Amino acid sequence: MNATASTLRGVLSPVLTPFEADFSPSVQRFVRHCRALVAQGVGLAVFGTNSEGNSLSVAEKRALLDALVDADVPPSRMMPGTGTCALPDTIELTRHAVQAGCAGVLMLPPFYYKGVSDEGLYRSFAAVIDAVADPRLRVYLYHIPPVAQVGISLTLIDRLLSAYPGVVAGIKDSSGDWNNTKAVIDAFAAKGFDVYAGSETFLLQTLRAGGAGCISATANVNGAAIAASAAAWREPGADERQAALDRVRAAFQKRPMIAAMKAAIATGTGDEGWCRVRPPLVELDAETRRGLDADLDAIGYARPTLDT
Repeated sequence: MNATASTLRGVLSPVLTPFEADFSPSVQRFVRHCRALVAQGVGLAVFGTNSEGNSLSVAEKRALLDALVDADVPPSRMMPGTGTCALPDTIELTRHAVQAGCAGVLMLPPFYYKGVSDEGLYRSFAAVIDAVADPRLRVYLYHIPPVAQVGISLTLIDRLLSAYPGVVAGIKDSSGDWNNTKAVIDAFAAKGFDVYAGSETFLLQTLRAGGAGCISATANVNGAAIAASAAAWREPGADERQAALDRVRAAFQKRPMIAAMKAAIATGTGDEGWCRVRPPLVELDAETRRGLDADLDAIGYARPTLDT
């Protein structure tokens, strides 16, 4: 395992993006949240699905990444999402992340056109890697067919690994299908390919099978517990710790996840500005938020305060 990979193994969060009243990104809130996550042992997969990453412009992503670096948040703990539908945008974001010193990038396939071939996807990933042409680049593929409806097959992974060994470094599997995650681990983990589950629900199974960890939405709001479980997965009580993580996940998953997590942070910090989401998403209504609070209280969940 190289040093770059070791800084990213474990738990990462697709970091929530807070917004101001005019829906511009709230840089101060964002930096504070990222600092709190790193302090909890959580890496930063900024601009992921639960970051509302596909609702952010290229310029906004570049500015937010620069703000983290300027605030001395360690790039070695960052795996920003750089995959877009437009090849030039993906190249620009990926090059910027590498130049900022990020340990890796999380790359969606171009997802607007459906039913594209593995050949087309291979050409897309290869074009980015060839254009960036930087030995520091580490690409983590992002497989999320329930949302993107464009998946990453074992055959495609194998071809990319053969063509770009050491550059194509891993995958986030958000298929929700453990059999697929296990198949990727069995096929490629022994070659140093890091496999992350897309939810802490599969964290213990992934680690026991030889995977690298998880990149999970609820690491935004339960990061310390998820990171502690990942660190102690070989120790007694691992199954009980996993069950506790699952209870928290279930409470959030019953509601629109992004809005629910932002509501929990708003309650914990006393900052109602955290509730804002960028259209077309909407915040939780009062009744749904009361239900979330009741479920979280019932399991003894403590809201994030973002203290570092």
